[in-house]
Amino acid sequence: MRTLTQLQQNRRIVQDFTLTTLAGIPGHFARLAYMASLRDLSSGRYEHAGLATLYPDEGLQQALQLCHEQIFEGVLEMPLAGQLEDLRVCLTAMEGGLKAAVTHWSGLESYRVLMPERSPEYLKDLFCSNLRALLEILREEYSPARLSA
Repeated sequence: MRTLTQLQQNRRIVQDFTLTTLAGIPGHFARLAYMASLRDLSSGRYEHAGLATLYPDEGLQQALQLCHEQIFEGVLEMPLAGQLEDLRVCLTAMEGGLKAAVTHWSGLESYRVLMPERSPEYLKDLFCSNLRALLEILREEYSPARLSA
């Protein structure tokens, strides 16, 4: 009975979070970046002050982890052309703009923090491979040789 109650509670948390927070964030990569920003890098725990006042911590951790994994998998399910456009929109909206974000993300591979901890390694490898390719495409788009052509 406790498991059923926990599942129902987690479903409520996911619905609440999806409708009140994620719905206002345009794009898969922007949502993924937001989810990663909620996770403490040293502990792996998710922090959301609003939801923490409404729900018990165990359920909140499970629900936010599930949301993170679903968004991550949603990105990987998109065709590469869709990933490219979604990433372009996300990076363009960041401080410094597209060129600075592409340079930073490529050099530091900072996109690695976007991945959920418990995702299978093969999905993490695919994500990193896709990101390296997509960032290279974006870098080529603003390269001096291409701009002068």
